[in-house]
Amino acid sequence: MIPFKLTDELIGSIEIHIANNNDGELSSILNDIHYADIAEIIDELNEDEATYLIKLLDSDKTSDILTELNEDVRERILSKLSAKEIAEELDELDTDDAADIIGELPKDIVNQVISEIEDKEHAKDIVDLLRYDENSAGGLMAKELVKVNENWNVLTCVKEMRSQAENVTRVHSIYVIDDEEKLKGRLSLKDLLTTSTKSPIKDIYISKVDSVNVNEKPEEVAKIMSKYDLEAIPVVDEIGRLVGRITIDDIVDVIREEAEKDYQMAAGISKDVEADDSIWDLTRARLPWLTIGMMGGVGAASIINSFQGAFINFPILLSFIPLMQATAGNVGVQSSAIVVQGLANDSIKGAIWGRLGKELLLGLVNGIALAIVFLFISHFAFHTTYLLSVTVGIALVTVVINAAVIGTFIPIFLNKRGIDPAIATGPFITTSNDVIGILIYFTIAKIILGF
Repeated sequence: MIPFKLTDELIGSIEIHIANNNDGELSSILNDIHYADIAEIIDELNEDEATYLIKLLDSDKTSDILTELNEDVRERILSKLSAKEIAEELDELDTDDAADIIGELPKDIVNQVISEIEDKEHAKDIVDLLRYDENSAGGLMAKELVKVNENWNVLTCVKEMRSQAENVTRVHSIYVIDDEEKLKGRLSLKDLLTTSTKSPIKDIYISKVDSVNVNEKPEEVAKIMSKYDLEAIPVVDEIGRLVGRITIDDIVDVIREEAEKDYQMAAGISKDVEADDSIWDLTRARLPWLTIGMMGGVGAASIINSFQGAFINFPILLSFIPLMQATAGNVGVQSSAIVVQGLANDSIKGAIWGRLGKELLLGLVNGIALAIVFLFISHFAFHTTYLLSVTVGIALVTVVINAAVIGTFIPIFLNKRGIDPAIATGPFITTSNDVIGILIYFTIAKIILGF
């Protein structure tokens, strides 16, 4: 398969055909293009052109296109469609995707759209999903699945599966329930095919099945599915009834969104923003951390100012301030990034003291290695005295150890108190280590050099 490549020529050709109402040419161009690639094309068109394409193509394709569009683009396109046209799109989607789109619609037209959906059972399932918090397993799941009753025999089971599978895009698992709809286990396709048609399902199903509660956080669902390599996981309500399933494609979206959020937090952006958001939104997301960084700089300046006496006798100490700040910041970010990643995938276990001890030892080794390199550089590049070089070297080792411990402790501390540890990386760790590093540097210099 040749990877799709979006070019200016392709966009220009599509725009010309839209302007001339060349529906046949447009259909011919887009017929063999994957819906995700068409979504990429639509993102480059203006509002009217995008709506034209959505109305031109069949609903079985445009419904998938809508799920791939940028949220803002999708919102503008849907505002151009009637309630009936939107309902036709939702009729082709799985319930989880349909519920997501309905959740983005203005409240005054939601009921109109739902009433226009032809498949009333589909509409009912969508309404059921809208009851759940979007930041929960219930808000993430789809209602489409294949389930069989433990009291059926194999023959009845196969007949029911054929009927149910018509509405399921992909059959990952066959779930077994009792008469009260409670999840009992899962059914192996191999066992189903190799067992007598008269055998009861309760004799052949596998009772061990991983499941999640409707109120579970999506991040926790992602951890479970990743740990056990699951393509789908059933969702149960508070009393154990099977109410839906979450598939791997939904979890990939969760993982991507979580990674984007953590990346922004690590960069000092406190809200979920995108490059094309308004200046006001971008400012609100960035300014708080920039303010913290500025206050850290003011604090560092105050510390430096309090050691004015050092600059009279040892002015070269000023030259090594960037060295202390850069090294402390880098070590702190490295340590916190590893810890945050470990907390995210549950690979960090045991007491905090063991982890801190390991980082302290690692900081000591790295600090000594850096100090040795510095001693050679300072001798040949700065021609400093032996005592001053040793002073800066000792300060460097101490700063590295301190930064490693802080970078490890703060994320674990925040995580234990239910705060996203990703907030510890980036500006927070860098600023705190800059300030403390400067204080350590001049304190050690004062003790050894005696100014």
